[in-house]
Amino acid sequence: MRPSLSPVELLGRLVAFDTTSRNSNLSLADFVCDYLDRSGVRITRNPSADGRKTNLVIQVGPDSNPETREGVVLSGHMDVVPADEPEWRSDPFELARSDDRLTARGACDMKGFLALAVDRLASMNPDDMTAPLALLLTFDEEVGTLGAKHFVDTCPPDVVLPRRVIIGEPTGFAVVRMHKGHLQLSLTLTGRAAHSGFPQSGDNAIEPMALAVGALADLRRALERDGEASEHSAHFGTVPFVTLNVAQIHGGSATNVVPDRCRLDIGIRLMPGMASDAMVDRVRAAVEGVLPQRQFELAVVSDSPPMLLPEDNALYQTLCGTVGQTETRSVYFATDAGWLSGADFDCVVFGPGNMDTAHKPNEWISAGDLVRGEALVGGIVSRYCSQFRR
Repeated sequence: MRPSLSPVELLGRLVAFDTTSRNSNLSLADFVCDYLDRSGVRITRNPSADGRKTNLVIQVGPDSNPETREGVVLSGHMDVVPADEPEWRSDPFELARSDDRLTARGACDMKGFLALAVDRLASMNPDDMTAPLALLLTFDEEVGTLGAKHFVDTCPPDVVLPRRVIIGEPTGFAVVRMHKGHLQLSLTLTGRAAHSGFPQSGDNAIEPMALAVGALADLRRALERDGEASEHSAHFGTVPFVTLNVAQIHGGSATNVVPDRCRLDIGIRLMPGMASDAMVDRVRAAVEGVLPQRQFELAVVSDSPPMLLPEDNALYQTLCGTVGQTETRSVYFATDAGWLSGADFDCVVFGPGNMDTAHKPNEWISAGDLVRGEALVGGIVSRYCSQFRR
């Protein structure tokens, strides 16, 4: 039986849940589970440590063979970035349609793909399937791929999923086999507060941070030079190197108080094949070089690993053939594929919409992309899971 909601209608229901990363995603997860719950569908919740959020694993069809792991996984994140900008021309959590444009927070990144994935699984007849279709829906991707890491670390061992994974981030249906990672660090210096009229009785934590900022700028320039020799630099256009961003600095309480604490937030986009531990060591060495006598704390806030899939991978080649792509495509942003590819999944990033329209006021996706996506996702699932009925 055909599901009661079309992909556009499903998108309208999904964007109505305010799953900004600071909020719980349980209401959206409950809706998806209720919509898909029927005989032959297996639903596993993978809750966060505090229980406020959950990943979802939803499967239909035969159990995945642990040896071959046939079938396919459609994966996406349920959270969205904030919609606090005053420039919104409509309610960001109510789908607005104008001609071909569907506008709402998350419409592009990435509830459009979630609607296609949910619709596809709802359309499957388990009796027609020779391999499973699975949905892997995650929390908190937007704040550091936290849900994907949680899934990799805690998913029950009896949950066996297909090895092939399509991460439906908005790529305009380009087939992406590599992306940069995003390592987020905090550097903290502590001092001693005092009245600014008697600075000698205190220890200013901000002044030495200026030396650290200079050292990190030197490291940034060195990373840019190193990038020219990177194995994968040719696939990253005008930014073929690791980027280091000194993003935020926080310190002090008042102009008449010597600051006793200063924190620097740092973002580093690693190239494919690079390890975060080695980069943390380089940052630590850079700071120690200019502050040899100073105690500091360097902490990993979040770590979204880069992703790299071999060019001869069968799933990648199949998708390229389907859309007529002949060249390697990459993206500069990190995705859940970083953690999943390190856990024995073959991940390709491939989905509707364009990231240029996401993360900004009046985010939108075209209705035409959903129509095309319905056909593409349907063909992929049919190929790897056998035939389905509408």
